[in-house]
Amino acid sequence: MSNQDFWHSIQQIINNKFDAEGLAKLEYYAEQFISNKLVYQRFSPFEQHGCATGGATHVIATLLAGAEVDADSLTAPIGSFKREQQCAEAQMERIKQWAIATNCWIDNVDTTLSNLLGEQIAEGGEAHVYDHGTTLIKIIGLDYYIQPVLALDRISLHNAFFPETRLNVIGFGYSNDGAFQIVVEQPFIHGSSMTDEEIAAYAKAMGFELRNARNWTFATPEIYLSDLHDENVIRSKDGNIFVIDCDIRINTPELKQGGVRTLTNEIIFLAE
Repeated sequence: MSNQDFWHSIQQIINNKFDAEGLAKLEYYAEQFISNKLVYQRFSPFEQHGCATGGATHVIATLLAGAEVDADSLTAPIGSFKREQQCAEAQMERIKQWAIATNCWIDNVDTTLSNLLGEQIAEGGEAHVYDHGTTLIKIIGLDYYIQPVLALDRISLHNAFFPETRLNVIGFGYSNDGAFQIVVEQPFIHGSSMTDEEIAAYAKAMGFELRNARNWTFATPEIYLSDLHDENVIRSKDGNIFVIDCDIRINTPELKQGGVRTLTNEIIFLAE
């Protein structure tokens, strides 16, 4: 199967409104992705493994979001913020319709999780956090990313670089005010905060260069890593360091942090 044939198949599944045959194909594609027989060249092999560890739900949503948006439906000028929003709306609608068909769509996420799990225990710039015993349930918005494909990239990269605090995607929905949300589960890690200097040393040991101390931004030519402050990085009692939240992206030149990557949706299909 060629790259063109694969994405044509995805578009047919979308056009057929995620019927039973289409859902079965998506499950098959997810299996091939997880077993590395479907190679998504947006990611390195290391990063694709991170995507796979987010679960089949994450993999399928990543592929749906990565499909091209029909240019005829994009009326805003190329490169404009409005055009980015139009792409985001198309991606959100695909994921929503698929999630409804597979029973992983949650209407009024905030109210639903509050009823199931009680009051939230934390709230950050993009996430609401609920206690679920040995794990946390997080509702992640698109405030930092606009497009779902970029928010899903963030989960893939987090899982690749910080597997001890892996994010497992369990569903999608709208918040009470109608904003698109990704619902994830993450291990609950107990520990203490670290200083900025300790965090910087940790990031440097991983190969990241400090780019902006004011917003805790680090980078390599491949990866942009930010929001690495003392509430997002903790040290356990036995001295291990855990990143529980961060803004991590494929480092493209557009981010102006020395990035060399390009965003692509090229597929190599090795299953046949």
